[in-house]
Amino acid sequence: MASRTVSKDIITLRGSAAIVSEYFGYAANSILYNRGVYPEESFKKVKKYGLTMLLTEDEGVKTFVSNLTAQLAEWLETGKLQRVVLVIMSKASGEVLERWNFSIETDSEVVQKGVSREKSDKEIMREIQAIMRQIASSITYLPCLEEPCVFDVLAYTDTDVAVPFTWIESDPKLIANPQMVKLHSFDTKIHKVDTLVSYKNDDEWDES
Repeated sequence: MASRTVSKDIITLRGSAAIVSEYFGYAANSILYNRGVYPEESFKKVKKYGLTMLLTEDEGVKTFVSNLTAQLAEWLETGKLQRVVLVIMSKASGEVLERWNFSIETDSEVVQKGVSREKSDKEIMREIQAIMRQIASSITYLPCLEEPCVFDVLAYTDTDVAVPFTWIESDPKLIANPQMVKLHSFDTKIHKVDTLVSYKNDDEWDES
């Protein structure tokens, strides 16, 4: 008689930190491409999460994202990272136009006791895939960015975290009365990541 074995993959703290930090790298590239922050021709296509993803070939951005994901992985392993925000601003005025907010919940027992969790890699990939599809379709629900833009990344950590000299204290770069769109979340069973994009509301009319 035929039988089928169903197994769960063991997720460790370090493994989960690697999954989440890698996700941020690909998500940042996808946002920069789909929001037109950098020209289309400066990206190359790669296969990831069962999708065609785009990665920047701009050396400055590649170095920035590489350093970013390495630092985020370190903070994720200590359970000290609360949130990461990718901010898109007007190059001319510095006005904040969009905030891509990634909130992180960490299983404190895993950090304190070193235990592992179980979840299949395929299930995690499907959850990330759904978010990447939403980022790729962002042009359908976000207003066009009709001026040259730049980006920055903010990291919210516990107050006792040692911050590298390459990071500086920053204001939260908030948007007054923003519109918000909640995207799907994903969960490694150690880190849960919720994604929300807020953007400048140019509609001045009043419904009342």
